[in-house]
This record gives sequence, C-alpha cells and structure tokens, in this order.
Amino acid sequence: MADILYVALGDNVKNSKSILIWALQNSGGKKICIIHINQPATVIPLMGAKFPASSMKEKELRAYREIERQNKQKILDEYCRICGKMGVRPEVIHADMYCIEMGIVEQISQHGIRKLVMGAAADKHYSKKMTDLKSKKAIYVRLRAPRSCCIQFICKGYLINTREGILDEADVEVRSSQNTKSESSDHFTVQCGGQNLGASPCNSGQVSIRGESITEFSSLDGTEDPSTPWRRSDALGDPDGCVESSTRYGPGSSYSTCSSSGEVDISRIPSIRSWGSDSQSAGNLHHPSSPSVLDGSIDDTLYAKLEQAMAEAANARREVFQEAERCGKAKKDAIEAMRRAKVSESLYAEEVKQRKETQEDLAQEQEEHQKVINQLNQVIEELQNALDKQSSHERQIAESDEMVKGLELRIASAMELLQTYKQERDEFQEERDIAQKEAEELRIKLGEASSTKTPQFFSELSFSEIEGATQNLDPSLKIGEGRHGSIYKGLLRQTQVAIKLLHHQNLKDPSGLQHEVDTLRKLRHPNLVTLIGFCEEAQALIYEYLPNGTLEDRLCCKDNTPPLSWQTRICIAIDLCSALIFLHSYTPVSILHGDLTPAKVLLDANFTSKLSDFGNRPAPSHDQSLKDNNITLCWRTELKGSTFAYLDPEFLLTGELTLKSDVYSFGIILLQLLTGRPPLGIRKEVQFALDAGKFKALLDPLAGDWPFEQAEQLADLALRCCEMYRTNRPDLMSDVWTVLEPMRVSYEVSYPSQLSYEEHSEPPSYFLCPIYQEVMHNPHVAADGFTYELKALREWFDGGHTTSPMTNLKLEHCNLLPNHALRSAIQEWQQRH
Repeated sequence: MADILYVALGDNVKNSKSILIWALQNSGGKKICIIHINQPATVIPLMGAKFPASSMKEKELRAYREIERQNKQKILDEYCRICGKMGVRPEVIHADMYCIEMGIVEQISQHGIRKLVMGAAADKHYSKKMTDLKSKKAIYVRLRAPRSCCIQFICKGYLINTREGILDEADVEVRSSQNTKSESSDHFTVQCGGQNLGASPCNSGQVSIRGESITEFSSLDGTEDPSTPWRRSDALGDPDGCVESSTRYGPGSSYSTCSSSGEVDISRIPSIRSWGSDSQSAGNLHHPSSPSVLDGSIDDTLYAKLEQAMAEAANARREVFQEAERCGKAKKDAIEAMRRAKVSESLYAEEVKQRKETQEDLAQEQEEHQKVINQLNQVIEELQNALDKQSSHERQIAESDEMVKGLELRIASAMELLQTYKQERDEFQEERDIAQKEAEELRIKLGEASSTKTPQFFSELSFSEIEGATQNLDPSLKIGEGRHGSIYKGLLRQTQVAIKLLHHQNLKDPSGLQHEVDTLRKLRHPNLVTLIGFCEEAQALIYEYLPNGTLEDRLCCKDNTPPLSWQTRICIAIDLCSALIFLHSYTPVSILHGDLTPAKVLLDANFTSKLSDFGNRPAPSHDQSLKDNNITLCWRTELKGSTFAYLDPEFLLTGELTLKSDVYSFGIILLQLLTGRPPLGIRKEVQFALDAGKFKALLDPLAGDWPFEQAEQLADLALRCCEMYRTNRPDLMSDVWTVLEPMRVSYEVSYPSQLSYEEHSEPPSYFLCPIYQEVMHNPHVAADGFTYELKALREWFDGGHTTSPMTNLKLEHCNLLPNHALRSAIQEWQQRH
C-alpha cells in the first residue's frame, strides 16, 4: 500500500476539488485511490415532511437508498473525470457508515493505508496563518488513525498539517493489544451532551457512545424495540457526536442516572448488541469483578436491588412498547387524516371548477347579450345616418342642377378663350425659338469671358517655363512630396500655381499623359482642383495654387496654424461629398478616386475644400456596357502608397476598388473631422463611445462647442459609410447628401467664420455661381441642392437641359427656391468691399 496515495473526499465536489488536485499534483507518480464514505440518511423527506427511516415502508426506503446510490455514483464519476483530465486513472473505495471519520479510520486499518490526503477545514476557514486543523473529522482521524499511516491535511489547495507515520512494528503490536483490551473490557463510557455521565440525570436526554462500533440497547430477552433505536447525529462533520439515541427517558428511569465515577454499570443495562464487531458476545460486556447472581455469593441487599432493577427494566420495556403502539396508532390516524384531507381537497377543487365553469357560462351569456344590444344600437345609428344622407343628397342634387347650368355658360365662354390662347401660343413659340438662339449665343460668349479670369493653359508648356516658374526647381519652393511626384509652388504668367513633377518610376508615355490631361481638363467643379496646364517634356502637371494647404495639415495644426472651427469642418465634409458625387456620376464613365485621404483634400483662401489626385486610376475597358445601371465600375489595382487606415477592407480580399471604396474613405475622414484623432482604430473608438453614451467627450474640443445632435447624426452617418462590407454602405447621393444638404443651408452663412472678411478681399467660392463663376445677385436653390444665379438656371433650362449642372444627374423638378440667407450675406460682403 506504500505505492498508493489515498485521498479522502466528501460529497461536495466543489469543496473537495482542491484537495484532489493537490494530491494529483503531489502524488510523485504514485497510484491514486479515492476514499468516499457515504452517510445513509436517517430521515427520509416525503410529501413536504420528513419521516424516520425506521418508520418507512421497505419499498419506499429501498427507492430512496437507490437515489442515494445514484447521487454517490455521480460524485465518484465527477472525481474520476477530474483525474482523467490530468491523465490519471484512479481506484475507488467507498463504504456506507453513519460516521464519516470512523469510516475513514476503519478503511485505514482495513486496507493498511500508509499515506492519506484529506481536508483540514472548509475553504472559507482558510488563512495564511492557518497551521492547525479546524475540522472535527480531521482532528478525530489524526488522533484515532493507526500511527503507521502518514496523513496530510489540505485546505484550499495548501498543505496545512502533516501527521508523520510510524512504521515501527512494535508500536503497531502495542496498539493492537490495547485495542483488544479495550474491546474486552466489561465497562464502557456513556456520555451525555459531550460530558461524562455523573450521578445527576442527563439534561439533554440523548446518549452517545464513544468507540469504533455503533451499539444499541435491547431488552433482556434479546428482542429489539423498533421504536427506540440508537441513531447517529445528522451533523455530517461532528466527530464528537457520532452515534446518538433518539429515545428520551424520564427522571425515574434507570437509564437517567449514572454512577459517581462517570461509568454506567453494565448490570443495570438489559443487554447490548454491537454493530461494529460481531465476534463480541453478550457475556463479555459484564464487568469481570461483578458478582454472579447464580453463584449465591451476593447478599440479600444486592439481590433485592438487582430484582428492583430488573423490575424497573421490565416496566421501561412495557412503557416503550406502549409508546410504540401509541406512535403507530397516531401514524395511522395521521395517514387517515391526510387521506380525508386529500378527498376534501379533490371535492373542493371539483366544486371550484364547477363554479368557475358556471361563472364563465354566465359571463359568456352576458357578453352575447351585450353584443346583441350593441348591434341593435348600431343598426339604429346606421338608419339615422342613412336618413341624413338621403336628405343631404337631395340638397346636393338641387345644387348640382344649378351648377350645371352655370358651367354650360362658362364652357361656351372658355371655348372662345381657347381659340384666342392657341393663336397666342403659336406666337410665343416663335418668340421662344428666337430667344433660345440668342441665349445660346450669349452663354457661349459668357463662358469665354468667364474663362479668361482663370489661366487656361491647355497647350503644352516648355520645360524652360517650368524652370522659370520654380526658379530652377528651388528646394525652398517645394511644398509637398506625393506618391506620384514632388509639388512646387511657382509663379507662371503672373499667377501663383502648383506644379507637380512626376517621379521617374511614374513616367508615362506621351499618349497616356495626353489622355489623362484631356480627361482632367474636362472636369470642372467648384470642389475639384483645377488643372490649368501641363508639360510633356518635364512630365509636369500645373494646378491652381491653394494657400491653406491640405486638410491633414490643418487637422494637425501644422506650423501652429489655428484649428478649424466646427462650422468649417461641416462645410468641408459637404464640399467633399459634392465632389465625390460629381466624379461618381460623371458620364460616359464614372471616375473612381481610389486613394482618398485628408492629404488629398486642399483648402483655398476661404477654406473651401477641393479634391486633388482624382485622375490617377486607369479607366475601365471601353467594351463594358455603360447603359446597364446595375454594373458597378471597378478594376483591379495594387496596394501602392495608399494609406492603410483609409483603404476599403474588402480590397484586401478581392484586390478590387469600387465606387463604394471612396465611400469608406469618406467615412473615415468624416470621423477625423469630428474627433481630430488619427485614423487607425477610429471607427471602433467612435462606435464604443456612442454605445457607452460618451461620444460628447470624444468630440474635438479645438473645433469649439459642437451642436451635439448634428455631431451625433454625422457620426452615425460616418459609421454607416465605414461598414466592413460594401453592400451595407450608403449611397452618396440618395443617403449621404440628404443628410448633409440641410446642414449646408444652415451653415452657409456662418461658413466664412474661419477668417474674417477684412483679411481676404476675394469673395468666398459659394458666393460664385457654378455656371457663370461670378458673384450671384439673385441666388436660387435648385432641386439638386446647389445654389445658382437665377438667370443662369433659366438659360440652362431653356437650352433643353433637365440634369444638374453640378452632378449631371436628372433633376426631379425644375422649381427654384430663393436663397434669402445667402443673398443677405452677399450684400453684406459687397458693402464691405
């Protein structure tokens, strides 16, 4: 048994799990054997009450014991499962005893256990300073177990105490001889309530016997009284009260007094039957020095006392028997009362059921009666309404007759007017045709005149002009470095321009560059950077110069520039959305930006945003159907230079960029405008703040006091644009613009708040008509949400156009709405300048 580590575990797997795990971890390769002592219940719960096991029927008791066995098996299976997880296949020893600690000691002796692990106390009693045992079971086992067994006591996974084993055979023999002497002794100690019995009666009325076997009293004639068995305590962990008696004796009984030495004379107890040792005979229980009644050596006094004791014992047995009969009769009465109660209960339930059915029938009849009354009232009301309608119809018929007569007269007069109108219409059509021709000529002249305000270098420039504009590519004039080339600030023909020199690795063939220039020169929109020239020899593109740099620099307040106000940021988002809508709806082929970042958004003197680098993506094949609106224009490209945080997530899977990829980038930029934070991880950060109700703290405080409702609306819109899958992202025109366009009308007047009018004499870009490119005098809002000069819009419609001048999309209607707020702002600006 030295190669086996035994572990004593209780019914509570949760509390004993730490003991088993400690034993597995410290077994040192030894076999594991689980010891489990089951305590059979002495009180059986039944129908909400508890009955003694001795009073239960054999069938019911056997069924309950089977439930106990199944529960015990589940506990053992759970312990084996824990061992199996740690690669150990344990052995199991289990026994049924009324006293757990005595059962453990018995198993130690029976199996010759040399090493045992068991609990020291409940886990809730554990502390770092704990060095001694708290459990009564543990204390009992430590004191009573054979000395040859080494016992380790565990609490909450920690070793608390170790009782070392003594392997000396002489010691084992001494203990064995002592146990034999104690078993053959003619006296045993009876304790009451934890104290040795004295001469006074026991106060508690219960008797517990110390020893390794459970005993019970029986009558002198050897018959057992089933109503007075000795029973163990129901407290599972109390080794001080292993076996107790449930029978209470009166003060006059011979069982209620004890000798002055604390020991009960066996001659006063009728007989003892041992459950723990079958070899012990009844004759061995008598004290060896007690005089025998048969040998005639006892005197008359002692003999009289013996007869008196025997009489008292007979009376006690008789009283116990009578008490058992009374208990049996009371039990039968109780069962009969319960049966009558059940019968009464069933009769009452039937009566309640019948009463409920009667009430339901009555309620149903009352409901039907009420329905009939309601129907009658409804019929009467409908009849009255019919009579009222009849009288009303009669009056209407009379009035209609009079109206018919009047209309006949009007029709005759209208026919005469119709002939006159037809003649006038023919005249107006002739005048309209003449006016259209004049308007077309005037529009062409106005377009030529407005184009002279901005340099239009659509012919190829020489390399010498590029060098002269940049002072031989002076590094001090270098204002930026892009993925495709370097950008210089230059002065060309008395106009400040931005010159982009392409890198050598991005050099294109002349035909390719010319094709790109031809495409870019046709794109004209207030929120697109204007291409004003190119140089094929130097591979250079010349754009209009925007003094306020990129949106990326302004969000970071580069060179200590003042932060952008929240009004300016909202207008920048509106301008950027307008530019993307124009590119995506461009005909005959939609234009994809594909690399949209704050560095590609430039700001002019009035902080109007203009999108750049929108012509670097190759066009789709020409054989692709352009009439099928269900086809999304997309093409494969490589991940070169694109900022990862702004890139469409689906591009990493498919390698394709679509128009929805620009929507994702726009959503990230909109979140940056709101929060001023870096793009990486900003989507999850804003989503978490909205869910936690802390979005207000996330807004950029440098932008001023944000209107929280509009900011929250923009954040929700931006998160929709940043959806992981393209199909879930909104459409710019139908979904995004419908949210931004009302804000455009609200904040147009406050848009120049970033810089005062006194600092810049140039009119803001939104004061200019998108068609005439001149300051508007009578601004009107069209169906596309943009503001134009009224005269320019009328000429546009008279020319046969039904689409928007800004988005190229078909207008829902041609109605115009005066923009009084913008007109007042223009007039105020004109007064200052």
